[in-house]
Amino acid sequence: MYSLKKYLILLVVLIFTAGCGSDNKEEAAVVPNPPKPPSPTNPTNPNPSVANAVAEYGQLRVVGNQILSASNKPVQLRGMSLFWSQWIGKYYTPETVKWLKDDWRSTLVRAAMAVDNDGYLKNPDAEKQKVITVVDAAIAEGLYVIIDWHDHEAEKHTDQAKAFFSEMAQRYGDKPNVIYEIYNEPLNVSWTGVIKPYAEAVIAEIRKHDPDNIVVVGTRNWSQDVEAVANNPIAGSNIAYTLHFYAATHKQWLRDAAQRALNKGIALMVTEYGTCEASGDGYLDVTETKAWWKFLDDNKISWANWSLADKQEGTAALKPGASPSGRWPESQITPSGMLVRTELIAKNPKP
Repeated sequence: MYSLKKYLILLVVLIFTAGCGSDNKEEAAVVPNPPKPPSPTNPTNPNPSVANAVAEYGQLRVVGNQILSASNKPVQLRGMSLFWSQWIGKYYTPETVKWLKDDWRSTLVRAAMAVDNDGYLKNPDAEKQKVITVVDAAIAEGLYVIIDWHDHEAEKHTDQAKAFFSEMAQRYGDKPNVIYEIYNEPLNVSWTGVIKPYAEAVIAEIRKHDPDNIVVVGTRNWSQDVEAVANNPIAGSNIAYTLHFYAATHKQWLRDAAQRALNKGIALMVTEYGTCEASGDGYLDVTETKAWWKFLDDNKISWANWSLADKQEGTAALKPGASPSGRWPESQITPSGMLVRTELIAKNPKP
């Protein structure tokens, strides 16, 4: 009797337990596993990747104080300026251009063709060929490229500039990649009496063969006095103006002046800037460089950093002896070069 009672109690417990287990299994069968949440967008890196800048943006044009893409959206290009072609011409190579695109994530490269100081005026064929090599490489890689008449007294060389840019416009006028920078850095000369007449003459030659591509005009006092231009701009389409700065020397006062010029309706392009002092050397001013980057980002102003060179000075991006074929390890990149390269990659990340 005792054994039968014990057996019955055990049987009831087993039935109850099995029933509970059955309910749990049935619930597990009808309730699916919740889907994994999608990966959130990285808020610190919201910039889209651009593998081919020219395919992405197309024919650029100036509208008001902005540079727009073919789809009428503001465009900001970023990249590197090569050094004076006659002094450090070894980086005017297809390999360098490709590496700037693939590794440094540049969307812009600038060929700074020296004019005097044993440059184009003395060796026109050799210096011109360096530019052609860079421009052809940029076109092959889908980069925008600045053809820079790197001169401080271009008004003394007007005829040579007209002939040079006429040839460049005939060669590249059908390529949306090309930007003409017709006067790098005028000295402290008159805008209305010297720089503007020179620019009008050179632009007229370009427009005979290329009605579309952007022309960038230097401004007085080492391309800093952009306000004088804003009060008396050049008539015509697709014209922008040069703003240059060196972060440790040119600070908030120049940003304020640039903002006033923008407010008056002219478009600016920073075709050259340095992270150090105006001498090209001195200390690396990280704080002011980042303040400038924010200003340029806020206003969608394109920029090229000075310089892709291995000269022993603060603004040079490479250490002496760095290869002319790219593929530089970080050990061959200077502190300035690392700062700029990091910014380029952050603003145009790899997919």
